[in-house]
Amino acid sequence: MNSQQSQRTRPAPSPDLLAPLDLAFWNIETAEHPMHLGALGVFAAGSPGDARHAAELLAARAPAVPGLRMRIQGVRIPVGGAARVPVSDFDPLDHVRLGDPTADFHAAAGALMERPLDRAKPPWEAHVLPGADGTSFAVLFKFHHALADGLRALTLAAGVMDPMDLPVSRTAPAAEPPRGFRLPFPGMHDLRLGDLDPRKLPGLLREGASSAVTALDIGTSVVRATWDVHTSPAFSSTATGTRRTEGVVLELDDVHRVRKTVGGTVNDVLIAVVAGALRRWLEERGNGSEGVRPRALIPVSRRRPRTAHPQGNRLSGYLVKLPVDEGDPLARLRSVRTAMDHNKDAGPQRGAGAVALLADHVPPLGHLLGGPVVAHAARLLFDILVTSVPLPSLGLRLGGCPLTEVYPLAPLAQGQSLAVAVSTYRGRIHYGLVADAAAVPDLDLLATGIREELAALVRVCETERGTV
Repeated sequence: MNSQQSQRTRPAPSPDLLAPLDLAFWNIETAEHPMHLGALGVFAAGSPGDARHAAELLAARAPAVPGLRMRIQGVRIPVGGAARVPVSDFDPLDHVRLGDPTADFHAAAGALMERPLDRAKPPWEAHVLPGADGTSFAVLFKFHHALADGLRALTLAAGVMDPMDLPVSRTAPAAEPPRGFRLPFPGMHDLRLGDLDPRKLPGLLREGASSAVTALDIGTSVVRATWDVHTSPAFSSTATGTRRTEGVVLELDDVHRVRKTVGGTVNDVLIAVVAGALRRWLEERGNGSEGVRPRALIPVSRRRPRTAHPQGNRLSGYLVKLPVDEGDPLARLRSVRTAMDHNKDAGPQRGAGAVALLADHVPPLGHLLGGPVVAHAARLLFDILVTSVPLPSLGLRLGGCPLTEVYPLAPLAQGQSLAVAVSTYRGRIHYGLVADAAAVPDLDLLATGIREELAALVRVCETERGTV
């Protein structure tokens, strides 16, 4: 057989099918409800031309990052499914754009976050925003949530940063998925039909039964979470498709001072700061905080190294009622810590916050047909998203310009007015706030509330230490 015949008979690689949660994110999107996440990075510039140079570098490096060449398209089998497929005519200039100079990076980012990504192309964009004074520029990365979760988006963005800051392994292509159809049983996703050993069937059936019990437990918790709700109209809105963003930078040392005084984790403090800021925001705008305990969804990553599909969303979560109605900052923090400890004891496989796991029990056609229903259901389950996106401790650069600030931007659930994302970068905490611009024209008040709340916690903790 000659080489040409060998190429004709070689089986085509299996499609990189979207995981159930990825498929859910892809199908719930509408023009008024885009499902992309973002990251706004601010870089120090040595000259006004650095922004243009950064855009040229991003366009030149993007083709070498495999994940950036993938678009999402439907497949025949399974019915209703979709897969990531490489595009042969990938043009980085379709994705990397140089914007006009601006004095307000967040105002520009909000306008850009409104625009849905082109679903016919690899669903990501990088917008380079020159600073009006020429001493800085920003890059807004947008990734569809079906293409990447926060960790995967970080890897893709890091792939176009200066090579000296990027380990070689991060640019390596993802491992090829197993060949053959995936079996619709929990615990069997990575098996091939020809590899099924009948002797393993009893164990697999037991695993499937256990998974069904877990799904029932989560479903029951979801129903309970819709009872006895104490929220505020300020957290919900009709989806307008408009977006506003704000960023807040806090010192990690201040957060550690609070944590060492009260106990718990850094994450407990960061969530408590959100609760206190929401209280200040509601009081400032006249909504009032009495009796308000909004339900916050705290995503938890279930990603494991060397998985067959490292780019897929692997998420669970905790559901926490934020003590917005509590007037004492330390009492708010202790309440958050207790709630988080309770969730951690139960684990990320249980409780209403683990609702994302139910996506694994829905066939692809169900995701396709049920997307609109799922999109509307989010507002019934939780009131605000509070998520943490880890960043590398090493300093990142682009074209030799150091990254000085980075604000993660989470997608808004349909019918909700606010989402909060947090990252720690080089000893500083960065809060990225995203809001429906029509529902929350005063997002700057919430940003101010975050600063004031941490300052209040630091003052109270200093007083506590002084009286010990």
